[in-house]
Amino acid sequence: MEASMKNICLFGFVMVLVIAGLSEVSGAGECGKANPEMEAFKLAPCASAANDENASVSSSCCAAAKKLGQNPKCLCAVLMSNIAKSSGVNPEIAMTIPKRCNIADRPVGYKCGAYTFP
Repeated sequence: MEASMKNICLFGFVMVLVIAGLSEVSGAGECGKANPEMEAFKLAPCASAANDENASVSSSCCAAAKKLGQNPKCLCAVLMSNIAKSSGVNPEIAMTIPKRCNIADRPVGYKCGAYTFP
């Protein structure tokens, strides 16, 4: 019974990914042709760092943040996405990740909703 419940949950998660992938925008948005909801999955290694300002930030998180941070509009859209919200991301703490990664060309002062990148 427990194994079948895990399979049902896994199936549901895959379906969410497929549906989100099918809804990818065909025009240019904050992340170009990429859907910010799908781009949010690239920041999965940042999950603990996005909720705890004292958590260490992994190198894989920093690499993803650096890549998305090249487009501040996209990074903002990803951090404010429904996926990030439903994952429990604290936007105020998540905005500190580029600084905590010591990314030199981070979007300092960029306004993202009610928050600003430090």
